[in-house]
Amino acid sequence: MAVVEPILNKKTARRVEAQIQSGGVNLSNTIFKWSLLACLLFSLLVIGVLLTDVITDAWSVLTGRLDVFLANPTRTSSEESGVFQGLRGTFWIGIFVIFLTFPLGIAAAIYLEEYAADTRLTRLINVNIRNLAGVPSVVYGILGFTIFVSLLNGVFGDSEVSRGNTTTAGGLTLAILALPVVIITSAEAIRAVPDSLREAAYGVGATKWEVIKSHILPYAAPGILTGTLLSLARALGEAAPLILVGAVQGRLGPRTGFFGLEQLGEKFTAMPIVITDFAKQPGADWQPVTSAAIVVLLLVVLGFNAAAVLLRNRFEAKREG
Repeated sequence: MAVVEPILNKKTARRVEAQIQSGGVNLSNTIFKWSLLACLLFSLLVIGVLLTDVITDAWSVLTGRLDVFLANPTRTSSEESGVFQGLRGTFWIGIFVIFLTFPLGIAAAIYLEEYAADTRLTRLINVNIRNLAGVPSVVYGILGFTIFVSLLNGVFGDSEVSRGNTTTAGGLTLAILALPVVIITSAEAIRAVPDSLREAAYGVGATKWEVIKSHILPYAAPGILTGTLLSLARALGEAAPLILVGAVQGRLGPRTGFFGLEQLGEKFTAMPIVITDFAKQPGADWQPVTSAAIVVLLLVVLGFNAAAVLLRNRFEAKREG
């Protein structure tokens, strides 16, 4: 018996479309759509007002002494104070998140999606990971203070700058904070890979690891990169965990280089802490400095977001090509 396949030409397609749309306007659908659009426009308006206010306040610092502002440490004078030490601390915290959280999170996601059986234990682990992603950041600060600060006490020496409240403790705390988000986003990206891709690879004799390395990870790379870099951007903007771990709210001691490894064993600060410290200073002359620090942190976060978008587009183009 011959198989008859329906042929849908352009004329038939237009006729079907006209029949579908000829039922009149769906009032509920229209109200819902315009309500969503109104919420989106209102959110963009609020963000635009806030950004305009911050950039307007920071304009004198950004245009008048940006180089000095980026190169100077925190000082008691608003005219001489800068964000060098905050940028340095944020940089090293980002290094911890990139080289610790990303490999662990992606590896955990691969195991849960490709190797672990669907048992009660696996489901319990998944539920707990999702719950950890919603835990307030201050709880991770308490965890970091209880575990990492205590473990690192004396590791870098017995001086006043090495009592456990170091850059390493802050980086480890924020790395743990970002880990559940990385696992969830990576697992979702791996789960979205079509089963037909796996079956085709197994059909030509590929092993489990070859399927994961050569087919699943390249296909899921856009989603994984987007989720991981966005989690990094979130971690860099957290202040509460760093305050509990012992980040310095004020002037630091000896100034080390930006890439100096000795910073890992010293007291530290970061951009969210610097902004908090500037905002607490009395006097209107500190307001432009605070706004400028906010703009710098926003640019750092937007830079990571832009990198996520570019990498995602690159991998998507490579996948489609």
